[in-house]
Amino acid sequence: MIIGVLSDTHKLKGYIKNACEYVKDCDLIIHLGDNVDDIEEIKQYYNGNIINVSGNCDYTENIPSERFEIVDGKKFFITHGHNYNVKSSLINLKYKAIEIGADVVLFGHTHVAEVIEEDGILFVNPGSVSMPRNGKNSIGIIEIINGNIEANIKTL
Repeated sequence: MIIGVLSDTHKLKGYIKNACEYVKDCDLIIHLGDNVDDIEEIKQYYNGNIINVSGNCDYTENIPSERFEIVDGKKFFITHGHNYNVKSSLINLKYKAIEIGADVVLFGHTHVAEVIEEDGILFVNPGSVSMPRNGKNSIGIIEIINGNIEANIKTL
């Protein structure tokens, strides 16, 4: 299973189209918010399943700000991250992950990509498709093969 992880697309269609070139063959796309309306743009380039959450720049009541999903036997906690103070520390996310038994935590909000494994939990922030804070537009790619998880950041 190959999962494309996008975050912080912020309605910038050219960057979204570019990102979709990298995830068009993924089995699943997960969008971590800011802006959930961009799902419609992504659907122009991707015909598969898309899971998404809302972020701090999304003003909708129809889309949750966090989700718990089982994907290929692995437990994913999916959030934008703004409700967990991720710009300061990942400790609140870690406590939530432990509480719910997550194998993987996906979050955005910081606009800076990172992959961290701590205490058996994989934390993945794909950075920002459109407005990176470190000058590197990016996405995340997660592969689950025979129960093993590998996450990488792809600079666009």
